[in-house]
Amino acid sequence: MIVRLLLILAFLLPLPALAQSAGEPKLVPDVSQRKINIQSRFTGAELLMFGAIIYPRGVAPEGQIDVAVVLRGPTRPIILREKQKVAGIWVNADSIDFRSAPAYYAIASSRPIEKIVDARTAAIYELGLKRLQLSPTGEIQTREVRRFTDGLVELNRKDGLFAEAPGEVDITDQVLYRARLTLPSSVPEGRYIAETLLIRDGRVIMADDSVVVEISKTGFERFVTIMAQEYGLLYGAFAVLISLFLGWFAGYVFGRL
Repeated sequence: MIVRLLLILAFLLPLPALAQSAGEPKLVPDVSQRKINIQSRFTGAELLMFGAIIYPRGVAPEGQIDVAVVLRGPTRPIILREKQKVAGIWVNADSIDFRSAPAYYAIASSRPIEKIVDARTAAIYELGLKRLQLSPTGEIQTREVRRFTDGLVELNRKDGLFAEAPGEVDITDQVLYRARLTLPSSVPEGRYIAETLLIRDGRVIMADDSVVVEISKTGFERFVTIMAQEYGLLYGAFAVLISLFLGWFAGYVFGRL
């Protein structure tokens, strides 16, 4: 159904509008869900990123066409600490502050990024986990920044919050494209940007980041989050009371058995 609608859109766009372009293809991107609700039974979600490539005069130019899609979660400052074992006890050792680490980052591409663009272009557009720009604070050696960045990437990759999927963008007749990205159950709430890059012969000719996905908690989960963030003292007192009550109730029940 989605493919059919995109084909209709591609062929029904006014020809004068296409003629006004500078000769470069245009993107019409979208996602399967623009709002995702996190509830108690949330086990993750699969997001379909799809769209159409509109060519001037309806003719695809010569050359290799590639598409890369990136879904990036809300950025946040983070302190990353390294653990070391001293005298049999694990203690905090070195640490680093990152000003803008994404809470989620996933990229899919029609081919491996290394075969699509050069290293400089990949770094400019942050295409791939090795090219994330986390903006460390203070004067830190490049080697140390790389070590901590690799550690953060590995931790988030294990949790499913960072992912790369080379070759997972399907392009049909150089017109339609689609890719599926997985959101784990631990995905944080916030505003996510879905960016699509159209690449021809190693050059990014269009990058569209107009599609926004909102992920938020609803129901009881949202109530708990608001209480914990905005009414910390009341939330803590209530949690203590609940724990005391459950402890007393368990003792009462087992005492009568």
